[in-house]
Amino acid sequence: MILRKKKINTHVHINHLQHPVVKKIFKKFSKKDLFIQNTKINCPVIWIKRKIILKLVKYIFSLTELFYILFDLHGVDERSRINRDLIPKGDFSVFYHFISLKSNNDIMFKVMLSQDELCVPSIVSIYANANWYEREVWDMFGIKFINHPHLQRILMPRNWIGHPLRKDYPARATEFTNFFLTQQKQELEMESLKFRPKVWGMKKNSNNSDFMFLNLGPNHPSAHGVFRIVLQLDGEKIFDCVPDIGYHHRGAEKMAERQSWHSYIPYTDRVEYLGGCVNEMPYILAVENLAGIIVSDRVNFIRIMLSELFRINSHLLYISTFIQDVGSMSSVFYAFTDRQKIYDIIEFITGARMHPAWFRIGGLANDLPIGWQKLLKKFLVWMPKRLKFYIKLALENSILIARSKGVAAYSKIEALRWGITGSGLRAAGVNFDVRKNRPYSGYENFDFEIPIGNGISDSYSRVLLKLEEIWQSLSILKQCLHNMPEGPYKSDHILTTPPKKKKTLNDIETMINHFLNVSWGTVIPANESLQMIEGTKGANSYYLISDGNTSSYRTRIRTPSFAHLQQIPSVIRGGLISDLIVYLGSIDFVMSDVDR
Repeated sequence: MILRKKKINTHVHINHLQHPVVKKIFKKFSKKDLFIQNTKINCPVIWIKRKIILKLVKYIFSLTELFYILFDLHGVDERSRINRDLIPKGDFSVFYHFISLKSNNDIMFKVMLSQDELCVPSIVSIYANANWYEREVWDMFGIKFINHPHLQRILMPRNWIGHPLRKDYPARATEFTNFFLTQQKQELEMESLKFRPKVWGMKKNSNNSDFMFLNLGPNHPSAHGVFRIVLQLDGEKIFDCVPDIGYHHRGAEKMAERQSWHSYIPYTDRVEYLGGCVNEMPYILAVENLAGIIVSDRVNFIRIMLSELFRINSHLLYISTFIQDVGSMSSVFYAFTDRQKIYDIIEFITGARMHPAWFRIGGLANDLPIGWQKLLKKFLVWMPKRLKFYIKLALENSILIARSKGVAAYSKIEALRWGITGSGLRAAGVNFDVRKNRPYSGYENFDFEIPIGNGISDSYSRVLLKLEEIWQSLSILKQCLHNMPEGPYKSDHILTTPPKKKKTLNDIETMINHFLNVSWGTVIPANESLQMIEGTKGANSYYLISDGNTSSYRTRIRTPSFAHLQQIPSVIRGGLISDLIVYLGSIDFVMSDVDR
């Protein structure tokens, strides 16, 4: 069922004006409506006039030979931006990030808006997965999307006042007036949580029967976190459903505006709390790109080693909890034993377990400690035997196969249309893994394969694929063990690394720079950068805008889980409630990754 492919398609940087799609766009549309922005993003960034949005997006959608998918869509409050010589005049902007997996290239469009006309046409009729992204932009910035099917808050409570990602919205709790939860406020909040079918265009009955509306979550154990989904049932069958998110929202993107470039690193660990150092990688690489920092091969190898340890750790939890959702308890206890062995290695190297915050801009917090090889070698002997045990214990069990094979299945086209990445996409037969297709941090120096499914992604194939991915991560770890290069664990760069004490005491300019970097924070040059990585649950990216300050002007975190939950209704309609539980377990999502 699982095939292995080893073809490498590297992501090559080309002159944006020579980009084949950019050429076509400039021929089809007036040059007065287009403007290419010079950034450090490795793809064309084109500013467009609002009047051509729908035409342009329809044109991108029509390029079937390239098959562009909508990867991300969000906004920026441009009003406080100082370094804006290379962008059009305006108050707010909306950006659209498209990816072609066939040609392995990206293109980003931006639209500038004035505060008096904060509205753009919705593209949901063209790209269905734009639905949640547009709702989030409305929620965070107050930008309206004309003809959106259901434009309402998605992360903030329905009664919330204001739009949190606007620059004039407070970033600290101390800036608000004291909050008191009165009985009246509590009743209003409880009333707003009530589900009203009519608001969502749902009928209470059909020609033959009355529908029942069932509230699953946000405290149901099978919901895998504070996630609520309202089911419209015709007997045991799911006629329709509405996922409801936002219960875990902590404002990670807002926090980036008040933290220094360095002090924001611990927050990245907690966006997807099972990924640990994997989540630090895109942020660190994006900042290093802005600052023009190059790290040693040793740093790259160590970063990859920690990332793959966390990847295995996350996959083990996913596989065991999926088996638990189907009805078997044993695997969870076995998996947690194995995960503790991984945490022991991580703790020995970094000093922490779940949230090391160990990667640094320009390197690492410390070098590898003496004896790390012994622990890693011991784990690499232990883990293969355990994987075979999991297969015999549960994955070859006839009950598990019957309960999951063919359940919540979707095709390659459906996966691409909904912006699915990771194992859910690869199980559908799409050969896309960021580590191979767009190597970062030295992954191009490693020999590993990408497991690919047979064309239909169902609950069982997604689990098998994760198991295969663990084998590949073990292979990468072996290469780290035997080929770890020598070199410094941090770069000698003024923006990231404190100078040696002797030089600081003898040179006044060095002392001043050191004082400013430590007390005020590092000043990163004004520009824009985007880094995509293969996270534990799919493609994860950080889009950073620096305004030449000690903190980020805008930090956009694109997480895979957000896109994956949006797909639920289209996949589960017509299935049973029991199928939904299996489906949720097979997605591999974490609500902190969804809500941020």
